Parts: sequence; C-alpha cells; structure tokens
Amino acid sequence: MRKVAQWGNDLYTGKRSYAFVDKRMLWFAIAGVLLIASILVPVVKGGFNLGIDFRGGSEFTVSSVADPDVSIGEEAVLGVVDAEGLRVTELTGDSVRVQTDRMSDDETLAVAEALSEAYSVTSEEVTSTYIGPTWGEDVSRQALIGLVVFVVLVAVLMAIYFRTWKMSLAAIIGLMVVVVVTAGIYAVTGFEVTPSAIIGFLTILSYALYDTVVVFDKIRENTADFEEQRERTFGEQVNLAINQTLVRSINTSVVAILPIGSILFIGAFLLGAGTLRDLALALFVGVIVGTLATLYIQAPLYAHLRAKDPKILSHTAEVMSQRESRLA
Repeated sequence: MRKVAQWGNDLYTGKRSYAFVDKRMLWFAIAGVLLIASILVPVVKGGFNLGIDFRGGSEFTVSSVADPDVSIGEEAVLGVVDAEGLRVTELTGDSVRVQTDRMSDDETLAVAEALSEAYSVTSEEVTSTYIGPTWGEDVSRQALIGLVVFVVLVAVLMAIYFRTWKMSLAAIIGLMVVVVVTAGIYAVTGFEVTPSAIIGFLTILSYALYDTVVVFDKIRENTADFEEQRERTFGEQVNLAINQTLVRSINTSVVAILPIGSILFIGAFLLGAGTLRDLALALFVGVIVGTLATLYIQAPLYAHLRAKDPKILSHTAEVMSQRESRLA
C-alpha cells in the first residue's frame, strides 16, 4: 500500500508522469480504428444480436421445475418444431424461459406440451405469450430522444460551467466514442441487445460525464493562470492534471466495477436473471470504456483543441526558450 501511495503522490507532484497529451495522436488513431471497427462490424455481421423485445417472437415460461437445465428445454423444443432463434434461459432456481421466433398456434401448443413433459411439470406451470417488436421500438425511439436531449444539455451546461466551448466539444466527442465503442463491443461479442442494455447504455453516459467533469475541473484549476508561470507549457499543465486525477479515476472505476461485477456474476451464473445480467453487462463495459475515454480522448483532445490558440503558442515558445537558456 505504501508503494501505491507513493506512486499516487509522485503523480500529483509531477515527479512521475505519463504522457497522455504528448502521445495524443496515437490515442486518437487507436480511437479512430476502434470507431471504424465498431461501425463496420455490425454492418458486416448483419446487425446486432437483438433481443426478443426488438425482433418479436414467442416466449414460454416453465415454473416449479426440479431441474432447470437449459439443455432439457432445448431438446424438448427441437423435438417437436424446427424453432429458429431458440434461446433457453434459467430465470431462477426453479423456472426456465424459452424464447423463439414467432410460432403458429399449433406449434405453440406442441412446444408447451413438450416442455411440460420434459420438465415433469403440469400444463398449468407452462405459460406462453407472443411479444411484438412494437415495445422494443418504442424503447429505442425514446432512448434516442433521451440521448439527443442529454447531449444538448450537457454541451450547454459544460460550456457555461467551464466557460469554454472547447471543453464542451471535447466532452461530447468523448461521450460519443464511449457509446459507439460500447455498441461495437456488443456487436463483436454477440451480446444480446435488450431494453435493459439500452437503459445501461444511457446510464454509463452519466458515469462517463462525472469522470470527465472531475478531470476537467483539475485541468481548469491548473491552467487558470498558466501565462503567469514559465515552468510548464499549457499542454504540460493539462497532462499534469490528468496524472493528478489518475489515481482518483482508477479508484472510482474500481469501486464502480466491483458491485457491477458482482451483480453481473449473480445475474449470469447464479440467478440466470436476464434483465439483471443485461443491465450489469452494459454498465460493466461502459464504465471501463468511459474511464479510458476520459484519460486518453477527452482531456488530450481539449489540449489539442487549445494548442493553436495565439496566447498558448506564445506562452509555449517562451517556456521552451527559457528551458533552452537554462540548458545552454
């Protein structure tokens, strides 16, 4: 712990420093590749793995089962119909959910009977329903409206709070990177996109924004009177702020990931609860991507946007000149 504390102290005083700003073009290039891949992968794969709420289909729930083994449900369904989009999930310790593409009435009755026999439960313990894609479409439309409103409000509020539109622009670009890359990870891995995942996507924007405001606040503090000192350039002051908040960003992310990881583990492996798992998975991926975006994209991008300002160019030239004089 003492080494970690010393490491954090060295970062704060500037004794130790990581080149977030100096290597910004490398981080931007990596982010660009990830963005392009995140856009192309869903196109190549024919879209995301949408849940039944978005694509519509038939759903069966089998309750009071003694053995919730999903393979029993899969064999039972495939034994009576050639079900497309079959997905069997253990909901709790004594119930199973079966989802398929839409079935006819005869197929629905046959599958319900097969599930009843396979899991050794009465027919009353097997319920079936058809889910249309309308609800999922409504959720998507409302989520998109919420995203647009969120981005506009964030852009205006950050521009007012930090008194510079360039911080606002850097923050918004970073948030868009978080959304697109997180969606790309879902496309690459084949994680199912459900309404719960959409809610998780919107939630991680709030976390990413919080982390960004913490770092930007330190940047504003470090650069408030940058022209009155000749020790560091503007970019170096920004880099110092990122390093000074690095420990806090890591600690905050770890603290956030631990309970989310616990929920994900419980949802995926213990309870088999789909909603809990989908929400936790989106948060787990988004928190990691959001933290990395703040450190490697948003803060360095702000320094890049300000690099060509006349007073910053003049101040940088003076700092470099004085350094050369001291070395001569």
